[in-house]
This record gives sequence, C-alpha cells and structure tokens, in this order.
Amino acid sequence: MTNGSHQINKEAADKVLAQINEEEVVEFLRGLVRIPTVNPPGDVRDAISYCADALAAEGYEIELLTAEEEKPNLVASLSGDEGPTLLFNAHVDVVPTGDENNWTHPPFGAELVDGRVYGRGAGDDKASVTAQVMAGIALARAGVPIKGKLIVNEVADEEVGGALGAGLVAQNEKIKPDYVIVGEQTLNRVCLGEKGAAGTTVTVYGRAAHGALPWEGVNAIEGMGKVIVALQQELWPKLAERTHPLFKPSSATISLIDGGVKANVVPDKCSIYVDRRIIPGEDPENVRDEIHEIAERAIADVVGLRVESQLGQHGGRQAHFIEASEPLAQAMLKANEFLGYNTEPTGFSMGTDGKHFVAEGYPAIVYGPGDPALAHQPDEWVGVDEVLEATRAYALAAVSLLASK
Repeated sequence: MTNGSHQINKEAADKVLAQINEEEVVEFLRGLVRIPTVNPPGDVRDAISYCADALAAEGYEIELLTAEEEKPNLVASLSGDEGPTLLFNAHVDVVPTGDENNWTHPPFGAELVDGRVYGRGAGDDKASVTAQVMAGIALARAGVPIKGKLIVNEVADEEVGGALGAGLVAQNEKIKPDYVIVGEQTLNRVCLGEKGAAGTTVTVYGRAAHGALPWEGVNAIEGMGKVIVALQQELWPKLAERTHPLFKPSSATISLIDGGVKANVVPDKCSIYVDRRIIPGEDPENVRDEIHEIAERAIADVVGLRVESQLGQHGGRQAHFIEASEPLAQAMLKANEFLGYNTEPTGFSMGTDGKHFVAEGYPAIVYGPGDPALAHQPDEWVGVDEVLEATRAYALAAVSLLASK
C-alpha cells in the first residue's frame, strides 16, 4: 500500500545501507542489554551515556532532558539544510526480571545463541534503540546531504507511563518534530497508530456483618460475582464485534480484584480493574458508562448493594492513527518496500510513548524489531536478523524524508 510520492533515492539509500555493519549492530545491542535499566527504580544513566557516546562520536549534537537525575532522556541531533524534523523514539528502561530461576539465559548476560540475543529488554525495547542509533550513525557516516534534522531520542520512564521520558520530550518547545517513529516490537511491520485505553475500576459496596450471621450483611464479593458474569455475557461479545481495519477488535479483561476484610466478616467492599483497550471511534467516558450500566443492572435485584465505576488516574486515552497516504506512513512503507519487507499497514495493540507526541499534535507511527508476545517474559529474545532489518528500514525512512532529492 504505497503510492508514487516519497520515492527513495537509490543512490543515497545504497550509500547509507553500506554503512550498516552487522557485527557492530549486534555488539551494540549486546552491550546495551548488559546495562541493567530495570524500572522501577528506572535508573538509565549508564544506558543513555552508552547511546550518547556512540552518536557524539559520529558528529551528533547531544542534549539531555532530565526531570529526575536518574532518568535522563537523550536528544541527539544531526542537522542539515532547512527542512523537516524526523524524530526516532524508543526507551531504554525495562521491566523487572521476575524470578531469575525461570530464566535459562542470564537476564543481563546478552547471550548470543543461534542468531538470537537473550536478555531483559533485548526486544522491549533495546532492539529498537539499537536499530535507531545504528541507523542514525549510518546516515551520518554516509555523508548524504539532508534537508532538515534527524533526532535520535532514547528515553527513560516508558515502562511506568513515560511522563518523565517521552512526555517531557514531547512537551519541549524547542524540539517540535514533524514526524515521529516510535520503536516498539512490531515484527518490522508498519503500525499506523495504537489502540487507546480506558481502564476502569468497578467497586461494589455492601454491608459488613459477622460471618456466622451472613443474613445480617450484604456480601459485596458475591455482588461482584454477578457483575463479572454480566460483563462476560453482555459486554465481551459486543467488544469482539467492534473492529477497525488496522486493529485487533476492541477488548477487555479483568486484571485485578480486591475485596474482603477478614475470613469471618461479610465483605462490605469489592473492586475489580477492567483493562479496556479501545479502537478508533470509542471514547473513554462512554466506555466507563457502558461498564457501569451493566454493573448496575447486575446487582439491581440485591437490596443493599451499590456500585461505582471510575476511569483510571490518567482518565483514559483515545486510539490514534494516521492515514497510509500521509508522508510519514509512506516513508516507512517505502522503506519496507525497497527492502522487500511487509508493506501491509497495521495497528499496534499495546500502549507506546507515541501517545505523548500525538497529545502534542505530532504525527507518530510505531515500527520496530521483535515479537511483542515475547516482551516481559523470562528468556526474552530478539533475532539478530530482525534488528538488522529494522536498522536498514529506519535508515531508509530517514533518507526518504530528509535526503536532498
């Protein structure tokens, strides 16, 4: 799904691709994985320095944006003549390893086995960081004249929401990118946007009583049981039918439950968290209302029960996407086409730092190496071939958008 505009200059493309060295890419990734950046606590100073040093050595201007000392964000710029700004964004923080006895490869060993690099963050998201840094280096080394600016922006804080990472960058008045490519695990497919989220807490209230005298109380946990069954029977089937050409269907899952006071007390309160992922056209407030109405009906026949429903602390966010015909989408699709990769656009199911840039009015897509199903698991890995493919694709997207014609 590409059109005739934004054709890639083959001479410039060949020059840039010639500067991508497989061994250098793999060793950079392994070195990055060996730097623990677990969030929490989220200290990424060594990883950001590692990336900054590599880019500075190739002529990038280095700036750090920092709200907390342990969470610096790299803004590395390569500037040419007047023109647009393309920003590569990915995150260096990673989730905790969990029980390391469940790993067969050391979480920070970055072992290379059968073409795979293993380790926490190997895929999420240090593969994308590596590919972006190496693509930026290839562009600089090739000496291809550019119109505009490439910013390689590797950030902290994504795994806990990103306010101190991409959020800080997106709100910086001096950056203002025209195009944003967010690196996440998309199997090197072009994701034109991401699903929204409208996580909702549902709380059923009853009346406490002694466990030996249950008729004196109103059991909130039993009331919540009715709510859960109603959601499964009434809402889940509806969500499966709500679709969009780019995205998997709208979805919900109950991911948390909390209730009860003591083993011998009738519980007067029970809460669940409904993790709602929404597609374009769904609104977070309407999502909350829909859940609440089903919950109210479910307990309506039980005297003494009431229910409250509340969106999460951030209030939810809508899905976002750009059209395949837009210049940013075409640049990435043309890069994949040039390299013989998948050119069918799709959407990303998880949340990314793209939301911060979109909130400020900057168009963003999601693209990167690795399988999202492997993220956050023991023995997380990424294929070396995938990282090299992404490096080439990022580099060609930059050529498409920035190289002088």
